[in-house]
Amino acid sequence: MSEPSALHDPVKIGIVSISDRASSGVYEDKGLPALQDWLTRALHNPITFESRLIPDEQDGISAALIELVNAGCCLVLTTGGTGPALRDVTPEATLAVAHKEMPGFGEQMRQISLKFVPTAILSRQVAVVRDQSLIINLPGQPKAIAETLEGLKEADGKQIVPGIFAAVPYCVDLIGGPYLETRDEVCKAFRPKNAVRAPRPA
Repeated sequence: MSEPSALHDPVKIGIVSISDRASSGVYEDKGLPALQDWLTRALHNPITFESRLIPDEQDGISAALIELVNAGCCLVLTTGGTGPALRDVTPEATLAVAHKEMPGFGEQMRQISLKFVPTAILSRQVAVVRDQSLIINLPGQPKAIAETLEGLKEADGKQIVPGIFAAVPYCVDLIGGPYLETRDEVCKAFRPKNAVRAPRPA
């Protein structure tokens, strides 16, 4: 049985998949479905998704990010285009629209991915704040997206390394966004005690 949506702030989230081949129909995009599925599982909030599937063009990526921020997305997640290849320009496009850089997100993503592959040091994901929106570059593969968002857990579910999403709700609080509430079994958000909102009455 689903919870009454009135108990949680409605949120608008931008999801952007960046790929020359997927955007031109050469193969099916897996990034947008992976992002939408994970966010739907992770958040109690009712979500309106604004999705974009675009090629690896720096100006076009920057324009899409600005458009999503202006549309009221408190959070914008991108996937793809963060490696060292010549066409990988997502970090440059993201930094170009930044008002503040949030380097801890990229550092933590690489730490998580290094537990799986040594080539994680080649990833260049960044996170930034623009106006009242948090923009985060994620890896390109659905499995890596979930790993970096959720972190690493023991077989019994005990957290070994926190995922980056644990810090997202409080960051969104600090920049004036809605109150994001996570499902602990997917990703337990961390807030200082004085920032935790009392549950609304049902």
